[in-house]
Amino acid sequence: MTDALDQLRARRERFEELLIATLPRDAGTPELLGRAMRYSVLAGGKRIRPLLVYAACDALEVDYQKLDAVACAIEIIHTYSLIHDDLPAMDDDDYRRGRPTCHRAFDVATAILAGDALQALAFEILAGDAQLRERPDAMSRIIHGIAAACGPAGMAGGQVLDLAAVGSEMDHEALVHMHRLKTGALIKVCALAPAYFARAEPDLIAKLEVYGDCVGLAFQIHDDILDVTGTQAQTGKSTQKDARQDKPTFPGLLGLEHSRAEAYRLRDRAQAELRGFPGDCSLLECLAAVAVDRES
Repeated sequence: MTDALDQLRARRERFEELLIATLPRDAGTPELLGRAMRYSVLAGGKRIRPLLVYAACDALEVDYQKLDAVACAIEIIHTYSLIHDDLPAMDDDDYRRGRPTCHRAFDVATAILAGDALQALAFEILAGDAQLRERPDAMSRIIHGIAAACGPAGMAGGQVLDLAAVGSEMDHEALVHMHRLKTGALIKVCALAPAYFARAEPDLIAKLEVYGDCVGLAFQIHDDILDVTGTQAQTGKSTQKDARQDKPTFPGLLGLEHSRAEAYRLRDRAQAELRGFPGDCSLLECLAAVAVDRES
């Protein structure tokens, strides 16, 4: 696993340089808006989503650099979702990635507009990418998949369910459904986008769909656990917040030990789906483990 972690670290460093080059600095972008966008996107973070894109490329024997635009677009969309998630009308968070949230560093209106601009920028990047334009069928499936992951049957729908759940009880099925939309949908499309690009066989697409679904849910369960067991210094954001806001969580429903067991079960299920691929699945295996073993 050490070799896989080293590869992931190298790809993450390369990806950071790519993000810097991707964000607007031209005269057409108002200076305040550009600063807010860069402040949020370049604040660090695990970069799990772009690394999943690259890892799925390896499994399918696709040159991962051909999916740079997809990796950037998905990370930018993830950042837009965090900006909006932190707003006073949503989760009302003061810290993200170890520093003040966008609306605290700037103001609420600028944060809303920065999030809006980042979502639009992501689709501009996808629509203008030369690699994708060479494969219009794949381009259409990738853009459709990413858009769906953002919309009413994805992050937006999950956020509505999350807000509506404050102060109420949820059973296991409802909690899983909410997080499959809010967190899992975008993580799953990270695994699927390279398969669409490669025009992979249906059985491999199905395997990556299960893998992405399991990793996305395991990631969220571990987030819930860290909210209980972690510190702000460790996670880079406020902790114990779900309990204070009376939100349904996996530890609240299952307890910490059963939540950990569920996360590990999902990790094992994800890794079991990685048989039969033509390429190297070591990074996908590693990322499934990272999802449930990370400290932030």
